[in-house]
Amino acid sequence: MRTAAERIGTPEAVRRISVSQSVYHASTMARRGLLKIKHNPQELFDVVALPVVFTVMFSSIFGGAIAGTVTGYLPILIPGVLVQVAVAASVNTGVKLREDMNKGVFDRFRALPIARIAPLAGSLLADMVRYAVATVMTVLVGLAMGYRPASALGLFIACLLVMVVAFALSWIFALMGVLMDKPSTVQGVSMLVLMPLTFVSNALVPVSTMPGWMQAFADVNPVSHLVTAVRELADGRYGPEIGISLLGALAVITVMAPLTVRVYMRRT
Repeated sequence: MRTAAERIGTPEAVRRISVSQSVYHASTMARRGLLKIKHNPQELFDVVALPVVFTVMFSSIFGGAIAGTVTGYLPILIPGVLVQVAVAASVNTGVKLREDMNKGVFDRFRALPIARIAPLAGSLLADMVRYAVATVMTVLVGLAMGYRPASALGLFIACLLVMVVAFALSWIFALMGVLMDKPSTVQGVSMLVLMPLTFVSNALVPVSTMPGWMQAFADVNPVSHLVTAVRELADGRYGPEIGISLLGALAVITVMAPLTVRVYMRRT
């Protein structure tokens, strides 16, 4: 027979939840996130619109100057936009997390006999759909404009790689969402961090055209390594940049996931 603590979902009951139950609870919360997108498709507006805006705008501005033609610039641009859009989409995790916390949604979850980590994990898992939409939209826009990758399989693997890195970065923004008080603050600080990372890289222009001090930053910038890995995969090549990007993503998850969970448990 269930105890009173188990019936009302007190911390005593929560501590007895098994790992398999925690995974089930997290998947249920991820489904909640997907239902929110289903009932409010406007949440996908940024990952649908940004690939179109970035691809058309950057190709028109830089295409002639860098490659001579827009079509000739697309093999350089599409991998860069692919990374930029997916990384920008990961900011949404922290923003939505803070919105839910401010609305008291997580306080209501505490009254349920579920794993306390489930709402956080479910939110991060649901955002994988946003990364998928962002990568698909970028590729479709590129193909419509004349982009023709040398390896379709390589491009598919590149999209998966970008999604893995975006998921890793989402743990950083989730921590910001837990620590900061307002969604607008999370959004502002996140973009302040992402702007130099995404633009001071090889995503849009050759690093050799930058000032010396900026070249030094771009060469060690993780975004540059990821963009290079995507370009190599789209060309059917498999270089060390792929491993560097995966190791970087693993390092971020290894450090940020436990830290985010610890802070989240204390704050909720």
